[in-house]
Amino acid sequence: MDEKEIIETDIWTLYNKSVMYARKNNYFTDVDRCNNFYNGDQWEGLLIEGIEPVQLNFIQPIVNYKVNRITKNLRAINYSADNVEGTEFRATSKKVCDLFNQRAARVWERDQLDHKIKKVVRQSAINGESVLYITYNEEQKDPENEVLNKLDIYYENENEPDIQRQAYILAKQRMSVYEAKKLAREYEVEEKKLDYIIGDEDTLEEAGESAKDEVSNMVTVVTKFYKKDDTIHFSKGTRYCTICEDKDMGITLYPFAHMLWSEKEGSARGEGEIRTLIPNQIEVNKTIMRRLLTAKNTAYPQKVYNKDKVSNPEAINTVGGVIEAEGMDVDDVRKIFSTTSPAQMSPDVRELQQELISTTRELSNASDTATGQVNPEAASGRAILAVQQASEQPLDDQNVALNTMLEDVARIWMDMWRVNNSDGLQMEDLQTNPMTGEDEVVVENIPSSVLEELKTTVKIDITPKGSYDKYAQEVSLENLAKTEQFMNTAWLEDYVSLLDNDAVMPKIKLEDLIKRRKASQERIRQIQQQGSIMQQQVAQMMQTGEIMPKEMQQYMGNNQQPMEEGANVEY
Repeated sequence: MDEKEIIETDIWTLYNKSVMYARKNNYFTDVDRCNNFYNGDQWEGLLIEGIEPVQLNFIQPIVNYKVNRITKNLRAINYSADNVEGTEFRATSKKVCDLFNQRAARVWERDQLDHKIKKVVRQSAINGESVLYITYNEEQKDPENEVLNKLDIYYENENEPDIQRQAYILAKQRMSVYEAKKLAREYEVEEKKLDYIIGDEDTLEEAGESAKDEVSNMVTVVTKFYKKDDTIHFSKGTRYCTICEDKDMGITLYPFAHMLWSEKEGSARGEGEIRTLIPNQIEVNKTIMRRLLTAKNTAYPQKVYNKDKVSNPEAINTVGGVIEAEGMDVDDVRKIFSTTSPAQMSPDVRELQQELISTTRELSNASDTATGQVNPEAASGRAILAVQQASEQPLDDQNVALNTMLEDVARIWMDMWRVNNSDGLQMEDLQTNPMTGEDEVVVENIPSSVLEELKTTVKIDITPKGSYDKYAQEVSLENLAKTEQFMNTAWLEDYVSLLDNDAVMPKIKLEDLIKRRKASQERIRQIQQQGSIMQQQVAQMMQTGEIMPKEMQQYMGNNQQPMEEGANVEY
């Protein structure tokens, strides 16, 4: 194979263009530097002798605190029907949305989305952006979600933060040459063209130092997603081999959703938490290093001796050693041997260091007061919760960004369910048996016509789960249970409908309670209805003289008289 005859693919030309833009804007160096400072590798490249490179990493606690505050609540996808056509289909669409809510909850749990969300938020805090890539599992007939680093995705317009408005999106991944050739065979690429899938060492664009050191023979595979005829298409290739061209996915939304930690004017990538903190972190580390070097050189006594008068200077540093003096009396030893007095270090240096750390934490809204570090023995749960909730107000933008990303994910899921199930979709419905009161799984088939006609809106339900949140919930529920209206289901339903999704009162749990109450009331109604029908049948048989079945005789009792209301009945 003559390398001069090899021509780079069109998709690689686009990829190179994006890489050059990213390199010009320091994407790669910024990502590596921010990751290093978060992970504690803050003295990279330092050459020093005589002292260890000490650091006080205050960046990681700030990021961890904010990530934990944002992800501390439970989140769930809630689809609502948006069909305003006929009454009959409105009822159908509402039922189908309830089924999709149950299915979305199962996908969320099976795909460990809570863990992936935390990873997304952490990457976004460190680097400004993190991406969820959604694929469709044909076997399970459900979406799957993968977290991508910001360096794994490139946009046609790097100034537009709205992914769905991009003309095309490039997604990059590293895979072994063997896997790349296997993938090419699945797309029926000719065997002679597989020779153009060549391993490379293009790892400078990978995020993190560890990713730049590979064991296997790897190659970069680039996938281009673009819009054509109102649907999303894709093509795939390496530097010298086109793996597939113009495949129609059928969906109408790009299978990507990203979270920007904070918006940056004119940038599709946003701004993270760390990059602006690095200068302060460097100065703190330099200050403590200066303090340690000063302490090492001046804070300890130094030995001073007259070398002309001491015949064995090696004994000076020997514990219990004997120093031999020449030509003088031992009473006059201070003239040949002494020690210096330790120097006093100005406290201003230490105060400057502490001020740098405390001021940086305060400006980042991560000080002790802001993080709600209150003695629980000296304050009530509600007081602590109020302090923490007040400290979370500066994180409102990040909470909104996360919820917006999850709403985008939910829309992509629905788009994939609709497109990939042209023959209908079987859905599991968890129902309560009205006779036994037990939950049962009922499989229902949703026709493709319903999926096509269904219109939905999405919101993210939020349930607090912090320790003080739980305490506040318990107190709220206890107070609610003491009220006279608590046993009035109609009143309780109206009350719950007025609660915010993130209220202290557990809205979702109260909605489940209302459902159970209604199911129990329906079960009682059906039992009473069956009892009324049986009484009518007994009265009719007694008039005609017919022989009653055994269960009716049991119902009548031993005296052949109808049982009084309130007696125990066995069914």
